[in-house]
Amino acid sequence: MKNPIYIAYTFKIEPRDPATEILIAELGYAGFESFVENEDGVIAYIQKEDFKVDILDDIFVLKKDEFKITFQKEEIKQINWNSEWEKNFNPILIDDIVYIRAPFHDKLPNIKYDIVIEPKMSFGTGHHETTHMMVKHLLNIDFKDKKVLDMGCGTGILAILAEMCGAKLIDAIDIDNWCYLNSVENAERNQCKNIAVFEGDASLLSNKKYDVIIANINRNILLNDIKTYTNSLNENGVLLLSGFYQEDIPIIDVEVSKYDLKLQTIEKRKNWVALKYQ
Repeated sequence: MKNPIYIAYTFKIEPRDPATEILIAELGYAGFESFVENEDGVIAYIQKEDFKVDILDDIFVLKKDEFKITFQKEEIKQINWNSEWEKNFNPILIDDIVYIRAPFHDKLPNIKYDIVIEPKMSFGTGHHETTHMMVKHLLNIDFKDKKVLDMGCGTGILAILAEMCGAKLIDAIDIDNWCYLNSVENAERNQCKNIAVFEGDASLLSNKKYDVIIANINRNILLNDIKTYTNSLNENGVLLLSGFYQEDIPIIDVEVSKYDLKLQTIEKRKNWVALKYQ
């Protein structure tokens, strides 16, 4: 089997926040499959067979006057992904309770939840604002004997934390095959016994019920799937939503309110938000 050839776009972004996160999200939907952030911006990778000459035409943030974004493109035959992550992935400590690290980082003493993540090309290391906020929400929920859904699981980090917090059964779902495989690996790496990982979308939720549903995706997918989530929520269940900006709260809230769920708590971080409904 030949190693795939990649096209790498090196983006220089001024100012970096929040343009970098917006750019990564948009490029992900365009087909780019890996991102490595640096002090100047981000390097985005796409397999050559998936590349199109007009691939950047619909990237909205590139057209925004408040950001200056330049880029260079090059072809790369082989990439050592582990080496890339080792250079750019630093461990993160959240509330002195959750420590998220890669296998090559040393374990910290006296940490309640030590999570080891090999992120590779998946989303969800705790560094992104939305994952960080979701972790904070999870720390304030009683998971004892709860059934949990992690929708758009990425690396599986939130499912892993839910099990560590006492959840008895967790379904982790992602539409991306790489994320599916990465979540399986990370669940095993953290010796999780209660996580089942599935590849697919919200159509997999038919006839399933959960006490806590975690959905860290993006605004448009959330708006499309909120009805499915609420139909899959047990009475007095908790719905956690993130992947969007503070200005998106009204449109999200209008949709969720149709199903008699009430907004309980808002986490905010660099204009990103994470909402808790019950």
